[in-house]
Amino acid sequence: MSRLTELQKNPSARRKLRDLQQQSDNRTCADCGAPDPKWASANIGVFLCLKCCSVHRSLGTHISKVLSVTLDDWMEEEIDSMAEVGGNAAVNSIYEAHIPDGVSKPKPDASHDERSKFIRSKYELQDYMKPGLRITSGKSAVSSQLSFSKRIMDSFSTTSASSTDGMVEFIGLLKVKVAKGTNLAVRDMLSSDPYVILNLGKQTVQTTVARSNLNPVWDEELMLSVPQDYGTVKLQVFDYDTFSADDIMGEAEIDLQPLINSAMAYGDPEMFGNMQIGKWLKSADNALIEDSTVNIVDGKVKQQVFLKLQNVESGELEVELEWLSLEQ
Repeated sequence: MSRLTELQKNPSARRKLRDLQQQSDNRTCADCGAPDPKWASANIGVFLCLKCCSVHRSLGTHISKVLSVTLDDWMEEEIDSMAEVGGNAAVNSIYEAHIPDGVSKPKPDASHDERSKFIRSKYELQDYMKPGLRITSGKSAVSSQLSFSKRIMDSFSTTSASSTDGMVEFIGLLKVKVAKGTNLAVRDMLSSDPYVILNLGKQTVQTTVARSNLNPVWDEELMLSVPQDYGTVKLQVFDYDTFSADDIMGEAEIDLQPLINSAMAYGDPEMFGNMQIGKWLKSADNALIEDSTVNIVDGKVKQQVFLKLQNVESGELEVELEWLSLEQ
């Protein structure tokens, strides 16, 4: 197939790639978290910083085909494949599903050797995937011939009996919309530069930084894979600092049991009309501002959560949870 200068000649293709790049999880490098990545692995489906990009190039195009978001020509199918994959959070939920203890993702200031070791283990050796799962060399974790939802579900399918102990089994996906913060704590002179980090098991995702804003509106969707032993989602708010360690601005935990138990009890939500199916009750033991109900809304299981940030002088956070079953 001949190459098309899609980003120069096709406004819709340029817009599709730009919109994908602006998603919250794609605004930081998939491998080290550096802000504003300008490169992408077209066949894997992730956005990368310049330093991680150099390691990806060394893997060979049969593993990672690196292109500049702004300078290189893209084929139309490459842009469509990137859009279908969905970006960094979706791909990392597969390639980083099982990072062992003692292994940490490189930071933006990591050395080349640190990046190379992690990236090769992640994509070339596929050491951090669910035991028993392998992605065929030369194909994206999510092949363009299949829908993204099917590929994700395939990646979470039960492994063979010969799989090693310590494997992580996933029961579904959790979409977390970080809506907004209210009356957040001051950590700079008069304001703060807040961002939100979510942790579930060994997975970490985060929002963009809201500059000089104590009442930020993020409206960003983050994706987490939910293991069988899922526990709580740990939420932290930080103030971004350029020249020093980021300051904590409060934290909270989200109990997933009301959402997941309710969703599993009702099965396919598309069979039901809009209705309440569960509730997480406010108590002295949680960070809820008010009772949080679980509802079926337009065939989807959702839960609105209003949290009072803990261990801080002030601050509230509004998030929305959506459960995505593997059977859907």
